Amino acid sequence: MLPQQKEFGQLSGHLQNWQGRSEWFFNREHTDTYELWYEGRYKRAEIFQKKIIGSLVGKDERVKTLLEFGCGTTRFTRWWKEIGIEASGGDISPLMLGQGVRLFDGNLVLADAHFMPFKNDTFDALAFITTFEYYRDPVHVIREAARVARHGIVFGMMNRNSPKFVRRRVQQFFGKNPFYVTATFYTPQQLVALVEKALAGSLYKIEWTCTGLPKWFPVQQWGLPYGDFFGLYVRLEK
Repeated sequence: MLPQQKEFGQLSGHLQNWQGRSEWFFNREHTDTYELWYEGRYKRAEIFQKKIIGSLVGKDERVKTLLEFGCGTTRFTRWWKEIGIEASGGDISPLMLGQGVRLFDGNLVLADAHFMPFKNDTFDALAFITTFEYYRDPVHVIREAARVARHGIVFGMMNRNSPKFVRRRVQQFFGKNPFYVTATFYTPQQLVALVEKALAGSLYKIEWTCTGLPKWFPVQQWGLPYGDFFGLYVRLEK
């Protein structure tokens, strides 16, 4: 076992709940198979998610460094270098980071996104990929992101405007899907409203796009607020 893995393992015994509630990412039954999920049925979805996120961030040529919060096992954190961005990661789960330290050769920090342990403007951008749904105080987290990031904030989100949203809630009702019990799903418009509340008085521009459409659909990315996943980029003009 690597020294970092041992340290994260020791920490895991002290963190079972977060924000006053039990979370799936503190349960090894779920975290140990997280990477396999992406390699299986979720593989195709991941390709299109990375495509739209990369296209949004790539338009901002100022972004060369990035901090991904809620990085988990570093599935996406490892990918940023493919589009020319030097990434670091942060997560609240020592179980997820325990895997991340052997998969990712960059910097990782065990921390809460509500209280990011970084100085102002430390990174060019800050990313939340399928993690923002779990924050109880999303407005505060956005303000923290804007403090730490110089140029932009990128979100990769599970979309409330999707048939899969209903399926997830039905599964949850019958106790068959523990992953979204504490998740809050947003539409692009709802996330925009949160950004506007958090960054009132600041200068910024927002762009978003959706994917996660059925295989048979003629397009896999569009500007309508429907699809299983959407990417949203806040371009900060500090």
